[in-house]
Amino acid sequence: MKKIVVIIISVIFIPFIITSFFYEYKLQHIQSGFNSNKDETVVRVLTKNNTVEKINLEDYLVGVVSGEVPVSFEKEAIKAQAVAARTYALKQIENHKNYEYDVKDDTSSQVYQTDEELRNKWGNNYDEYVKKIKECVNETEGEYVSYNNEVIYAFFFSTSNGKTEDNKNVFGKDLPYLKVVDSSFDESETKNFTTVKIVSLDDFYKQLNLEKSDELNITDIVKTESGRISSIMVNGKAFTGRDFQKRLSLRSNDFTIQKNNENITITTKGFGHGVGMSQYGANALAKRHKTYDEILKYYYQGTNLQKL
Repeated sequence: MKKIVVIIISVIFIPFIITSFFYEYKLQHIQSGFNSNKDETVVRVLTKNNTVEKINLEDYLVGVVSGEVPVSFEKEAIKAQAVAARTYALKQIENHKNYEYDVKDDTSSQVYQTDEELRNKWGNNYDEYVKKIKECVNETEGEYVSYNNEVIYAFFFSTSNGKTEDNKNVFGKDLPYLKVVDSSFDESETKNFTTVKIVSLDDFYKQLNLEKSDELNITDIVKTESGRISSIMVNGKAFTGRDFQKRLSLRSNDFTIQKNNENITITTKGFGHGVGMSQYGANALAKRHKTYDEILKYYYQGTNLQKL
């Protein structure tokens, strides 16, 4: 009798357990809409809705690459972006084992756009554009950048001021593969290499938490090797270049300031923190017939490519 009961319970519950397992498996691995059906590595993404989605790494990269660089970029530049984004995600996974998520879906990590968002953005061009992005991700499948056989911090940004920045000046850590390299070719790639922002005198002093004054004294400007401002004094108050940039919502911390009556004119070069790979610089190199691995090794000095 006991034997019969055990058999009946097994018949009832084993299919339920199997079904539940595969339901949970699908929930964890196939949420992006890109449907690669690969399940090797999962990224936990904190979305704008404050929910954590578990997305297959290669599917995740389609959304990241689409959100980070224009689809009009050269394929080798897009492939370089795919590898850099994969490397960044792997490092986050490695460092966030005790966290609820690995990355956010915005610029504080790397921009991720869902399949629905891309359909809305690209409209009738969706099929053509997503095909190009998927090809770039698939052609670099599993590849990441390493230094001494360790996954690197693969930082990247939009546009340099002509040079990349040393990691220690931005994120504090001295890393041999994130040093200053020439990226003067960025200027030819974008109309927004140099931008001008005009701020009223009232707003300028308000953002810097300074008392308004008819006198504007800019002194003690210290620049990094790349030409970006490390520190600056405004009317006797000290600011780091990045703090000043953040307060005034500037595109970079390579800037000049000029007072014109009741306005302040601020001219900036480049866009972003400047560390690692310049996205527009990568596109310029791709146009010069550099391959994606050559681009990556140029911006991440002394590194190698490895495969999962």
